[in-house]
Amino acid sequence: MSITITEAAAKHVKTFLDNRGKGVGIRLAVRTSGCSGMAYEMEFVDQLEDEDVVFEGHGVKVVVDPKSLVYLDGTEVDFTREGLNEGFKFNNPNVKSECGCGESFGV
Repeated sequence: MSITITEAAAKHVKTFLDNRGKGVGIRLAVRTSGCSGMAYEMEFVDQLEDEDVVFEGHGVKVVVDPKSLVYLDGTEVDFTREGLNEGFKFNNPNVKSECGCGESFGV
């Protein structure tokens, strides 16, 4: 099982953590939501939990709970710019369908 983060995404996470002045990394999780069934959640992690699974890339920790890891195994966290839009993108090989707005996915 693995989660990876690109250099571009890691750079943005480091900037956010530096601006916050605290944090050990980001938490990546999934929740039930949207028209396709699941949505990604990302938040700062200030303290690790016993059950957390930690992946590290380019100096950034990506923390995942065991229940979410089943749906996120093999995912690459990237940061992209398309025209005036920019944001985190999740390249998840487990996704079988996505909603039209891109906010949710199904496995």
